[in-house]
Amino acid sequence: MELEKKIGKLLKEKGLMIATAESCTGGLIANRITNVSGASDYFEAGFVTYSNRAKTSFLGVPEVVIMERGAVSPEVASLMAEGVRRVAGVGVGLSVTGIAGPTGGTVEKPVGTVYIGISCSLGTFVRHFLFTGTRREIKSRTSKAALAFVLDFLEGRVE
Repeated sequence: MELEKKIGKLLKEKGLMIATAESCTGGLIANRITNVSGASDYFEAGFVTYSNRAKTSFLGVPEVVIMERGAVSPEVASLMAEGVRRVAGVGVGLSVTGIAGPTGGTVEKPVGTVYIGISCSLGTFVRHFLFTGTRREIKSRTSKAALAFVLDFLEGRVE
């Protein structure tokens, strides 16, 4: 909860609103952010775009990018973050896409492969992670990493 409170405080101080586009976490990040009382001051919306069709329909991710690069890719994470920022009309768009397992992994993209994107007026930034553990643990680790990424961004530690 401490991480969520720090993020909320900084978003409020900077006058920024955030929106999330989640795939592999299924809304866990939005849940964590909104567990803080007063989150409506800085949290606009959360989209769970689990299917490829949802990524395309709601966030404007081109189908061709998903087909060529895969739903779990830095390109899709970037486009999801930009899409949610645009659709929600906020200063910060946060996205996650990954493979929580235990099925769905490949040699190139094993279970635990995650991409997290942040879009803001300065540009779009993506981080790659490879988590281990159960499905629940991977989802939890992804949500924590995404919130840590937001904190890094708000504290000026993202280039």
